[in-house]
Amino acid sequence: MKQSSKQNRKSSFRIGKVRGDLRGKIWYLTYHENGKRLRPKIGPDKEEARQMAARINSQLESHTHSVFNFEPVQIDDLQTRWLNHHEQVLRSSLQTIRRYRAATTHLINFIAQKEVASKTSLFQVGHAEEFVHYLRTIKVAPNGHENSQKRPLLDKGIKYILQCCRSMFGYAIKRRHLSPYAENPFSSLDLDRIPIENAKAVSIFSPDQEKVFLETCDDWQFPIFLTLMLTGLRPGELTHLLLPEDLDLKTGMLYVRNKPHLGWQVKTRNEREIPLIDELRDVLTISVGDRVTGPVFLQRRYTSSSAQPELNGQTEKQLEDLLQQRIAQEEANSGKAINRSQWMKLSRTIWRDCGALKTDRIRTEFIRLTKQIELPQFTAPKSLRHLFATCLQDGNVDPLIRNELMGHSTSATNGASHGLGMTATYTHSRPETKRNQLKDALSSRPASILVKARRKHT
Repeated sequence: MKQSSKQNRKSSFRIGKVRGDLRGKIWYLTYHENGKRLRPKIGPDKEEARQMAARINSQLESHTHSVFNFEPVQIDDLQTRWLNHHEQVLRSSLQTIRRYRAATTHLINFIAQKEVASKTSLFQVGHAEEFVHYLRTIKVAPNGHENSQKRPLLDKGIKYILQCCRSMFGYAIKRRHLSPYAENPFSSLDLDRIPIENAKAVSIFSPDQEKVFLETCDDWQFPIFLTLMLTGLRPGELTHLLLPEDLDLKTGMLYVRNKPHLGWQVKTRNEREIPLIDELRDVLTISVGDRVTGPVFLQRRYTSSSAQPELNGQTEKQLEDLLQQRIAQEEANSGKAINRSQWMKLSRTIWRDCGALKTDRIRTEFIRLTKQIELPQFTAPKSLRHLFATCLQDGNVDPLIRNELMGHSTSATNGASHGLGMTATYTHSRPETKRNQLKDALSSRPASILVKARRKHT
């Protein structure tokens, strides 16, 4: 009897709420946490098992999560959960979710091709570093177009993919799909220090190029691109302006508003108002004519009086009601509620039928014009937004006003560690602006005054 009791003491121990048991040559720990029985395998070393038992007991006593209380999942399952979180909880835009899915799918492909750890609990910093090497070897089609010529990922694209993966694993830590004491494998890469060496340069028009570009525009293109130049609107914001709420020609104000009931919102959700200079107000007055409802900018085919949009003359409230009718009809036909993607698709039919201009059409027209004036390096109308921000700096516009006009937050984002935030990303200092401002700042310095005085005596 005594021998049996002594044998049991050798094959088991207890430290507080944790019991250790020897099974064969391996030590296991047994304890309960949140009503759940846990029995992790430790190894053959009894002292290691006792140390782990003491650590877990301390965590249980302090009501913190124990090291083994987590639910590892497959990384492709983690991607699904993370994207669903953005879809159902955070209500991120569908475009943002598509970008997140495309970025993190590179990680799924890497795991499948390289046959590395496919579970969250097994994916380590070394795997993340190997993933970076993998990204630098693959080629992708720009903008996801299948027929485009493939090219290697640029540094900016690689950094964005890694940032998305870091966010996804951050979600995994919060949802306890990693050990509570495990680090985010992508945080250890120190992503903020990765240099951007081969980013595509952003080109902005010089004053002469701006003049030639506008002179080349026809009567339909001119008010569109002039508005982008003189307001800094995103193309998507311009195509979703509605009369009369978004354009007050009497007071000379343009309003960028969210329209959630019509399936469109500002990229940052930040609404703003932009004063119109007199020249732009005059052009828009002619462009709008006697119209009092509908999109501010119509498709080209509706610029003549002979063709009218299907939903011509509808107010914003009437368009919202029509969308609800189409949703109800679609649900009646299918016999089930439509999802968010289907809802957005129906909302786009409302914008199409009321004659609104497509954002892609603006890009097509912009490229056509820049090729015509032999400036093929300009391929994105977004460069006009960069031009607007740069002109604000040239004019010494107050930084706070610049942020408000651009619709940016004043917080530091996207690596900008200063009050300008994203506005700095769109702002490009011209050499002549630097020269003039430097001249104004230094002309009254004693050194400059001394040089001027010496010049007078020579």
